[in-house]
Amino acid sequence: MSDLLNKLQWRYATKKMDPAKAVPEDKVERILEAVRLTATSSGLQPYQVLLVTNPALREQIKPHAWNQGQITDCSHLLVFAAWDNYTPERINSMFDLVNEERGFKNEGWEAYRQMLLNTYPKRDAETNYQHAARQAYIGLGSALIAAADEEVDCTPMEGFDPAKVDDILGLRERGLRSVVLLPLGYRAAEGDWLVNLKKVRRARDQFIIDLK
Repeated sequence: MSDLLNKLQWRYATKKMDPAKAVPEDKVERILEAVRLTATSSGLQPYQVLLVTNPALREQIKPHAWNQGQITDCSHLLVFAAWDNYTPERINSMFDLVNEERGFKNEGWEAYRQMLLNTYPKRDAETNYQHAARQAYIGLGSALIAAADEEVDCTPMEGFDPAKVDDILGLRERGLRSVVLLPLGYRAAEGDWLVNLKKVRRARDQFIIDLK
C-alpha cells in the first residue's frame, strides 16, 4: 500500500504529453481491466469505455475539447460513455449474464431483477443517464489509480462538448452519451507548467470527519 500511495503522490493531471512516447499495450490493457472489474450499482456496468487510438478521430475531437493538446499528444484516449437510459433489455442482459456465468438462478437475485425492472425503466431517460454517468466516474477513479500504479500519465477531462464527441464517435447510435475523457501517455520533458509543482491537498483533519 505504501508503494501505491507513493505512486498516487507521483501522479498529477499531466498538462503536456510527449507524442513520441506510446504507452505499451500491456499497460493499457491492465488499466482497462481495472475499469472492467470496478464496482457498479447493481452490477449493471451501465457504461462503456471507448479506446480511441485513431489519430484522425482524436484530431476531430480536439477542437471540441478546448484544443487541449493531450487529446492528440497522448497515445491512447479513453472515452467513458454512459448508457443513455435503463431499458428492460439492458437490465435483463446483465442479470442473464450473471445467471449464465454462475450456472444457477437465485430466488433473491431474481426478485432483485424484478425490483429494478419495476423501477428504473419507469424513470425519465435523463435521470437514468445521470445515474449511469455517476457509475462511469467510479470507473474513472479506478483508471486513475491503475494508471498511477503502471506509472502512466493521464488527465481526466470534463472540458469538452459531449454532443460533438457523441457525433464524432457515433455514440447516440449505440445508446451512449460521453461523460469524461482520459488521455493516457507520458509527460513531456519540457513545457508542462504543473509537473514540478508540489501536490497540494487538504490535511487529513480538514478532509476526514471522524465520527466516534
